[in-house]
Amino acid sequence: MATATSSQTRNTVYVAIFAAMIAAMGLVPPIVIGIIPVPITLQTLGVMLAGALLGPIRGMLSSLIVVVLALAGLPLLAGGRGGLAVLLGPTGGYLLGWIFGSLVIGALFKYWVLRQKSQGMRIATGLLSTMLGGIGVIYLFGIPWTSVVTGLDLGTSALGSLAFIPGDLIKAVVATLVAVTVHRSYRGLMR
Repeated sequence: MATATSSQTRNTVYVAIFAAMIAAMGLVPPIVIGIIPVPITLQTLGVMLAGALLGPIRGMLSSLIVVVLALAGLPLLAGGRGGLAVLLGPTGGYLLGWIFGSLVIGALFKYWVLRQKSQGMRIATGLLSTMLGGIGVIYLFGIPWTSVVTGLDLGTSALGSLAFIPGDLIKAVVATLVAVTVHRSYRGLMR
């Protein structure tokens, strides 16, 4: 009984720490590029790290907590944004994408990346995993949402999102290298 309780406590602490990390990354001012009404933020790195380090469920819960608290009005998003208007605005789809992106990254890390024997294969599959979940899934939600909310056609919304790709690729590399290194040193983190 004590083991189950301590495991549940540890999981709760991990989720809370990563939710706080995602929120803290919102303190870095967003970069507004003007092509598309969605800012470039550091918080996507936190979403990628949550999935890659905690696994699908705990990573998703970390992202979900930040999104729910921001929608409740706490200014946890880059630029001190929060409230229901954020969800109803052009960035709402990207926020929903955080939840599913961290879930996908976590599942791929747990069931694919960490089963690789060589460090090189872990890095390669980890990078692919963070790109699929942290870029592909998030954009899958964000681009159509922005298109609908702003009235832009889907192609223009997708074209505007290309401005995010270089930064998101850098975040994917950082998240992958951190996650693979941490998992090499602390093998029990995803259990």
